[in-house]
Amino acid sequence: MKFEQLVPSVFYANIKDSIPLFIHCLEFTITHKEFDSESPYYVIEKNGLGILIFQNKELSQKEKPLLRLVTKDIKEVYKKVSSTHPELLHPNLNKITLRSWGAKEFALMDLQVGIVIQEW
Repeated sequence: MKFEQLVPSVFYANIKDSIPLFIHCLEFTITHKEFDSESPYYVIEKNGLGILIFQNKELSQKEKPLLRLVTKDIKEVYKKVSSTHPELLHPNLNKITLRSWGAKEFALMDLQVGIVIQEW
């Protein structure tokens, strides 16, 4: 059995709150959207990665996901993110840090989701 992609679902009380982190900061592209439907959602993609973003107030209060994005150039990602969106850096991991398990990491967060950027 072979899988090629994991596509997580993230829930926001207001779907537009997801735009600064995923579209402006991380530069994902919206490949499908239904903002005006009864259950608003959109699909974002970048470099073969995909994420489904849903508007659902009830599930947004229950779900606080943590996603990891792995890169081969964490310095480049950090330089861009910290210069364009410093307000999204997680206060507990706001600089590239070598972790005890050998990965270099820094983290981002918004109202709904945490994202760890990681380089092995």
